[in-house]
Amino acid sequence: MARGRLRIYLGAAPGVGKTVAMLDEGHRRLDRGTDVVVGLVETHDRRNTLALTEGLEVVPRARVSHRGTVLEEMDLDRLLERRPQVALVDELAHTNAPGSRHEKRWEDIEELLEAGIDVISTVNIQHLESLNDVVTSITGIVQRETVPDAVVRAADQIELVDMSPEALRRRMAHGNIYAPEKVDAALANYFRVGNLSALRELALLWLADRVDEGLGKYRADHGIDATWPTRERVVVAISGGPEGEVLLRRGARIAARGAGGELLAVHVARTDGLAGPALPDLVALRRLTAELGGSFHTVTGDDLAEAVLDFARGVNASQVVIGSSRRARWRTLLSPSTTEEVITGSGDVDVHVVTHRFAAGRGWRAPRAGLPQRRKRLGYGLAVLGPFVLTELLAALPEDPGLPLTVPLFLLLAVLIALLGGMGPALVGAVASSMFLNWFFTPPVGGFTISAPENAIALTIFVLVAAAVAWVVDRSARRADRALRAQAEAASLAELSHTLLGSTDQMALLLQQALDMFGARAAAVVRRPDAHHRMEMVSTTDPALTLEDVRAPGLPVEEADDEHDLVLVGAAVPAGRQRLLAAFAAHAGAILQRRALQASAGEAAALARDNSARTALLSAVSHDLRTPLAGIKAAIGSLRSSEVTFSPEDEAELEAAIEDSADRLDALIGNLLDMSRLQAGALVAHPRTVDLGEVVPGVVAAVPEPDRVLWDLGPDARSVTADSGLLDRVLGNVVENALRHQQPPWRVRVSTSRLGDRVQIRVCDTGPGVPESERERIFLPFQRHGDAPAGDGVGLGLAVARGLAEAMGGSVSAEDTPGGGLTVVVELPAAEGA
Repeated sequence: MARGRLRIYLGAAPGVGKTVAMLDEGHRRLDRGTDVVVGLVETHDRRNTLALTEGLEVVPRARVSHRGTVLEEMDLDRLLERRPQVALVDELAHTNAPGSRHEKRWEDIEELLEAGIDVISTVNIQHLESLNDVVTSITGIVQRETVPDAVVRAADQIELVDMSPEALRRRMAHGNIYAPEKVDAALANYFRVGNLSALRELALLWLADRVDEGLGKYRADHGIDATWPTRERVVVAISGGPEGEVLLRRGARIAARGAGGELLAVHVARTDGLAGPALPDLVALRRLTAELGGSFHTVTGDDLAEAVLDFARGVNASQVVIGSSRRARWRTLLSPSTTEEVITGSGDVDVHVVTHRFAAGRGWRAPRAGLPQRRKRLGYGLAVLGPFVLTELLAALPEDPGLPLTVPLFLLLAVLIALLGGMGPALVGAVASSMFLNWFFTPPVGGFTISAPENAIALTIFVLVAAAVAWVVDRSARRADRALRAQAEAASLAELSHTLLGSTDQMALLLQQALDMFGARAAAVVRRPDAHHRMEMVSTTDPALTLEDVRAPGLPVEEADDEHDLVLVGAAVPAGRQRLLAAFAAHAGAILQRRALQASAGEAAALARDNSARTALLSAVSHDLRTPLAGIKAAIGSLRSSEVTFSPEDEAELEAAIEDSADRLDALIGNLLDMSRLQAGALVAHPRTVDLGEVVPGVVAAVPEPDRVLWDLGPDARSVTADSGLLDRVLGNVVENALRHQQPPWRVRVSTSRLGDRVQIRVCDTGPGVPESERERIFLPFQRHGDAPAGDGVGLGLAVARGLAEAMGGSVSAEDTPGGGLTVVVELPAAEGA
């Protein structure tokens, strides 16, 4: 059976017309003779939407009972039995009622598609999983119902239902979306112009990306390599040199000239991994790319020009920005530069060549490694002495060896010199050997003349062979040196990364590793002085190290970030290890940045908690604190009234109401004060041996309805180390919370038991309980679980109980009551010798 096709109408916000568009499409297909039914449509009591369902067959909904409430959901089984050609199913991200076959409606739709039924559905941009946090930051509302992006992307057709924010707000004001009593609140909150504009942009950009994905797939399926400049994509080729900043900024300006322009930076790394820029340089360029709104990419390849162009064509780029070559002009005569090769092979991709102060070999040079100086000195020595020694040996022979033997021997000497000392000694040795050959062994002997042309050719070839061998040796030596240094750097960085991951004090470990790696006496990270800060020591391996020590001239210093430097004291870092030192500095910068981010996150979390606490406190003051005050005022006003005469029973009832309201007010204020003391760190506990046989009965007697509390103390679990006053508040709050969730005539049970050196006080109820995922949340300030009576307390009881218990060295946790309900466990240290 062929799989059904899915069509989705995507909207930026409720009310843009997704459901209307879906129903219009249903009517259009029905008029065309297609079998169309309405699986489920949410009309939200909108007259226009309801009118569009007329003429369409509607499958009756299934009724699902949950906690005494009957909910209506799409009847999936009846729809599968009906097997229409097309089913209209509204609200793709909807969460089904508990007890349904699937948790989400999109899973129901997936089953319909597998059955070969085409489905038309709707979804708002705020319900996409990948945009959930973005929508929350824009609107301030957390979307609980989400759908995976992959489900929407897999749709055969996605159509955007668009409407300007002003038009949508007019529809709202006319009552076409929400009921009249909700219009003002909606316009002032979710449906603000800024919110709607941001959501509309999200929807447009998301759909544009999906269209771009479809275009890329089409070009790949049809083997189209030519650039289709549907969007202005600018690729900046980055070598890692200092001109990279100039190229990136120029590329960003080019991309910004057109709407929807995109900046992509690409760095081509050699496949052998031996040559390349310093890690901090690439990190800085990556950071700058992100600041300019672009994306940074690294590809590998030995042909730099081909790699850049392949990347540009792969992302369908229209323009490439590349810098002028840094090579000397004479070298471009021998082989074309990368810039010239990119221009030659660009085809229909425009190439911008940007000049800079490092162009044409005038500035920056990559360091070139070579043979060790000791080998070069030995090579020069052999180049000078070798021809003399070989000439003496050949002259000592009884007969003239002739050129057929002499030339190979001198050529062998030149090759040995090249193998030992490289290019410079090889050229010296080749010239010296040719002169000795010419003077002593080539007719006419005793002069720098050659009678036979073939001898001149032989000597020329002799010099060329020596130079070629020397060039190969020199190049191999440089590559071997790079390979060894790269291997050492990779091993060092791998070890460093591995050890840093498992360390709690990463900066101290990094500096200690730097000491071992570079043989320094001390290492430090210092803040550079500027207009706002003096130079200061951030971290060091030697506490006795002073700022004067790290200011000493000649010390190896590497920039860690924009404000800090890594300094080594008592070490000389050779040029070959500068990249490794730069990598250590980059690690130090990352650690500092992570510290700053953690500090910022902590401050932001603290501010968020404070704001949440203030909001909850204002809510408490405006409602929960005013309720008992209003009760007290009403009762006192009634007693003082001269217009009504109350019987003694009525007066006693009013007085009891006053006392009850005053007790509630006292408890609320007490919890607020305790929570303030806990958050301010001003609470001081005075633990001592406390007999639970004295505390528990007093707590039970003080709670409302004490006859509903049963208590039993284990014989070995009666004494704890605690502050009796704080313990009284802890147990009082926990027991009152249990009574609030325990319906009469069921009772709350309090029992104690001992586990090792701890005593557990268990307060058990048989109420509705709390899901495991919600148990930690009930201990947060100003949190009330959903089954608490509305307006009863400010949600501080359990939070205060946990805070007070922890102040006494104990803990408070929650677990299931066997048979149903919640058990709150208060655990305290057992008293010594009890």
